[in-house]
Amino acid sequence: MSRALTKLFPKAKIALNQSNPWELMVAVQLSAQCTDKRVNEITKTLFKKYRTLDDYIRVSQKEFESDIKSAGYFRNKAKNIRAAAKMVAEDFGGRLPRTMKDILTLPGVARKTANVVLANAFGVVEGIAVDTHVRRFAIRFDLTDSKDPKKIEQDFMALFPRADWNTITYRLIEYGRQICPARKHACETHPLTKIYPPAATRWPRAK
Repeated sequence: MSRALTKLFPKAKIALNQSNPWELMVAVQLSAQCTDKRVNEITKTLFKKYRTLDDYIRVSQKEFESDIKSAGYFRNKAKNIRAAAKMVAEDFGGRLPRTMKDILTLPGVARKTANVVLANAFGVVEGIAVDTHVRRFAIRFDLTDSKDPKKIEQDFMALFPRADWNTITYRLIEYGRQICPARKHACETHPLTKIYPPAATRWPRAK
Protein backbone atom coordinates (compact mmCIF):
# COMPACT_ATOMS: atom_id res chain seq x y z
CA MET A 1 0.00 0.00 0.00
CA SER A 2 2.86 2.36 0.78
CA ARG A 3 4.36 1.72 -2.65
CA ALA A 4 1.00 2.37 -4.30
CA LEU A 5 0.60 5.68 -2.46
CA THR A 6 4.14 6.70 -3.42
CA LYS A 7 3.39 5.97 -7.06
CA LEU A 8 0.15 7.97 -6.89
CA PHE A 9 1.64 10.96 -5.09
CA PRO A 10 5.43 10.89 -5.43
CA LYS A 11 5.84 14.59 -4.59
CA ALA A 12 3.25 14.95 -1.83
CA LYS A 13 4.31 17.44 0.83
CA ILE A 14 2.95 19.85 3.39
CA ALA A 15 0.67 22.46 1.82
CA LEU A 16 0.93 25.14 4.51
CA ASN A 17 2.93 28.23 3.57
CA GLN A 18 5.55 29.36 6.10
CA SER A 19 9.14 30.58 6.20
CA ASN A 20 10.42 29.44 9.61
CA PRO A 21 9.66 26.93 12.39
CA TRP A 22 7.54 29.34 14.43
CA GLU A 23 5.37 30.26 11.44
CA LEU A 24 4.94 26.57 10.72
CA MET A 25 3.76 25.95 14.27
CA VAL A 26 1.27 28.82 14.01
CA ALA A 27 -0.01 27.57 10.64
CA VAL A 28 -0.46 24.02 11.90
CA GLN A 29 -2.38 25.20 14.96
CA LEU A 30 -4.63 27.30 12.73
CA SER A 31 -5.25 24.29 10.45
CA ALA A 32 -7.23 22.37 13.08
CA GLN A 33 -10.73 21.94 11.64
CA CYS A 34 -9.76 24.37 8.87
CA THR A 35 -8.57 23.83 5.30
CA ASP A 36 -4.96 24.47 4.35
CA LYS A 37 -6.20 26.82 1.65
CA ARG A 38 -7.98 28.98 4.21
CA VAL A 39 -4.97 28.94 6.53
CA ASN A 40 -2.70 30.10 3.73
CA GLU A 41 -5.08 32.98 3.02
CA ILE A 42 -4.95 34.00 6.69
CA THR A 43 -1.20 33.68 7.12
CA LYS A 44 -0.46 35.64 3.95
CA THR A 45 -1.43 38.72 5.93
CA LEU A 46 -0.75 37.42 9.43
CA PHE A 47 2.93 36.70 8.90
CA LYS A 48 3.49 40.20 7.53
CA LYS A 49 1.87 41.75 10.59
CA TYR A 50 3.51 39.48 13.17
CA ARG A 51 7.21 39.00 12.47
CA THR A 52 8.64 38.26 15.92
CA LEU A 53 7.62 36.34 19.02
CA ASP A 54 7.21 39.66 20.80
CA ASP A 55 4.60 40.68 18.24
CA TYR A 56 2.51 37.67 19.23
CA ILE A 57 3.10 38.26 22.93
CA ARG A 58 2.23 41.95 22.91
CA VAL A 59 -0.90 41.81 20.77
CA SER A 60 -4.20 41.75 22.66
CA GLN A 61 -6.30 38.61 22.70
CA LYS A 62 -9.16 40.48 21.03
CA GLU A 63 -7.03 41.82 18.17
CA PHE A 64 -5.39 38.48 17.48
CA GLU A 65 -8.77 36.74 17.52
CA SER A 66 -9.93 39.19 14.88
CA ASP A 67 -6.87 38.45 12.72
CA ILE A 68 -7.50 34.69 12.68
CA LYS A 69 -11.29 34.61 13.02
CA SER A 70 -11.93 32.87 9.70
CA ALA A 71 -9.88 29.85 10.83
CA GLY A 72 -12.63 28.75 13.21
CA TYR A 73 -12.23 28.06 16.94
CA PHE A 74 -10.35 31.36 16.83
CA ARG A 75 -10.64 32.20 20.53
CA ASN A 76 -8.92 29.04 21.69
CA LYS A 77 -6.38 29.13 18.85
CA ALA A 78 -5.50 32.75 19.64
CA LYS A 79 -5.09 31.97 23.33
CA ASN A 80 -2.85 28.97 22.65
CA ILE A 81 -0.66 30.65 20.02
CA ARG A 82 -0.04 33.71 22.18
CA ALA A 83 0.70 31.56 25.23
CA ALA A 84 3.03 29.35 23.16
CA ALA A 85 4.92 32.44 21.96
CA LYS A 86 5.45 33.53 25.54
CA MET A 87 6.65 30.08 26.59
CA VAL A 88 9.06 29.79 23.66
CA ALA A 89 10.47 33.22 24.49
CA GLU A 90 10.79 32.66 28.24
CA ASP A 91 11.53 28.93 28.55
CA PHE A 92 13.29 28.04 25.29
CA GLY A 93 15.41 31.09 24.55
CA GLY A 94 13.21 32.23 21.70
CA ARG A 95 13.70 29.05 19.69
CA LEU A 96 11.03 26.46 19.05
CA PRO A 97 11.84 23.16 20.85
CA ARG A 98 13.33 20.40 18.70
CA THR A 99 12.30 17.40 20.80
CA MET A 100 8.92 15.73 21.13
CA LYS A 101 9.05 15.98 24.92
CA ASP A 102 9.62 19.72 24.92
CA ILE A 103 7.38 20.76 22.05
CA LEU A 104 4.42 18.92 23.61
CA THR A 105 4.64 21.30 26.57
CA LEU A 106 3.56 24.22 24.37
CA PRO A 107 -0.11 25.28 24.60
CA GLY A 108 -2.17 23.93 21.71
CA VAL A 109 0.44 21.39 20.65
CA ALA A 110 -0.56 17.71 20.58
CA ARG A 111 1.04 14.81 18.70
CA LYS A 112 -0.23 15.82 15.25
CA THR A 113 1.13 19.35 15.43
CA ALA A 114 4.34 18.16 17.05
CA ASN A 115 4.99 15.56 14.34
CA VAL A 116 4.36 18.04 11.52
CA VAL A 117 6.55 20.78 13.00
CA LEU A 118 9.44 18.57 14.08
CA ALA A 119 9.64 16.73 10.77
CA ASN A 120 9.22 19.69 8.44
CA ALA A 121 11.15 22.30 10.43
CA PHE A 122 13.97 20.21 11.87
CA GLY A 123 13.98 16.85 10.08
CA VAL A 124 13.13 15.13 13.38
CA VAL A 125 10.74 12.27 12.63
CA GLU A 126 9.35 10.55 15.72
CA GLY A 127 5.91 9.55 14.52
CA ILE A 128 3.11 10.00 11.99
CA ALA A 129 0.77 12.99 11.99
CA VAL A 130 -2.83 11.78 12.16
CA ASP A 131 -5.39 14.27 10.88
CA THR A 132 -8.98 13.62 9.78
CA HIS A 133 -7.88 12.34 6.35
CA VAL A 134 -5.42 9.89 7.89
CA ARG A 135 -7.92 8.77 10.52
CA ARG A 136 -10.62 8.19 7.90
CA PHE A 137 -8.20 6.22 5.71
CA ALA A 138 -7.10 4.03 8.62
CA ILE A 139 -10.67 3.09 9.47
CA ARG A 140 -11.81 2.65 5.87
CA PHE A 141 -8.96 0.30 5.05
CA ASP A 142 -9.19 -1.57 8.33
CA LEU A 143 -5.69 -0.60 9.40
CA THR A 144 -6.70 0.04 13.00
CA ASP A 145 -9.24 -1.07 15.59
CA SER A 146 -9.39 2.38 17.14
CA LYS A 147 -10.76 5.85 16.40
CA ASP A 148 -8.25 7.47 18.73
CA PRO A 149 -5.53 9.38 16.82
CA LYS A 150 -2.84 8.31 19.30
CA LYS A 151 -3.64 4.62 18.82
CA ILE A 152 -3.93 5.06 15.05
CA GLU A 153 -0.49 6.66 15.02
CA GLN A 154 0.96 3.68 16.87
CA ASP A 155 -0.72 1.25 14.47
CA PHE A 156 0.61 3.15 11.45
CA MET A 157 4.11 3.33 12.90
CA ALA A 158 4.06 -0.46 13.09
CA LEU A 159 2.71 -0.81 9.54
CA PHE A 160 4.85 1.66 7.60
CA PRO A 161 8.66 1.85 7.36
CA ARG A 162 10.18 4.63 9.45
CA ALA A 163 11.56 6.19 6.26
CA ASP A 164 7.95 6.77 5.15
CA TRP A 165 6.61 8.23 8.38
CA ASN A 166 6.89 11.87 7.37
CA THR A 167 5.67 11.56 3.78
CA ILE A 168 2.88 9.02 4.38
CA THR A 169 0.69 11.66 6.03
CA TYR A 170 0.74 13.92 2.97
CA ARG A 171 0.11 11.05 0.57
CA LEU A 172 -2.90 9.97 2.60
CA ILE A 173 -4.15 13.56 2.71
CA GLU A 174 -3.86 13.83 -1.08
CA TYR A 175 -5.64 10.49 -1.47
CA GLY A 176 -8.50 11.84 0.62
CA ARG A 177 -8.63 15.15 -1.21
CA GLN A 178 -8.20 13.98 -4.77
CA ILE A 179 -9.56 10.44 -4.86
CA CYS A 180 -11.62 9.43 -1.84
CA PRO A 181 -13.21 12.39 0.00
CA ALA A 182 -15.25 12.21 3.18
CA ARG A 183 -18.64 12.56 1.49
CA LYS A 184 -20.33 9.29 0.57
CA HIS A 185 -19.57 8.23 -2.96
CA ALA A 186 -18.85 5.19 -5.13
CA CYS A 187 -15.23 4.19 -4.71
CA GLU A 188 -15.07 0.65 -6.10
CA THR A 189 -12.73 1.78 -8.88
CA HIS A 190 -10.35 3.75 -6.65
CA PRO A 191 -6.71 2.57 -6.88
CA LEU A 192 -6.39 1.32 -3.30
CA THR A 193 -9.91 -0.11 -3.16
CA LYS A 194 -8.76 -2.50 -5.87
CA ILE A 195 -6.08 -3.66 -3.43
CA TYR A 196 -8.54 -3.89 -0.53
CA PRO A 197 -12.12 -4.22 -1.95
CA PRO A 198 -13.93 -4.13 1.45
CA ALA A 199 -12.95 -0.45 1.70
CA ALA A 200 -15.70 0.30 -0.83
CA THR A 201 -18.38 -0.48 1.76
CA ARG A 202 -16.78 1.12 4.80
CA TRP A 203 -17.90 4.66 5.59
CA PRO A 204 -16.03 5.96 8.60
CA ARG A 205 -17.14 9.24 10.05
CA ALA A 206 -14.58 12.03 9.67
CA LYS A 207 -14.91 13.14 13.30
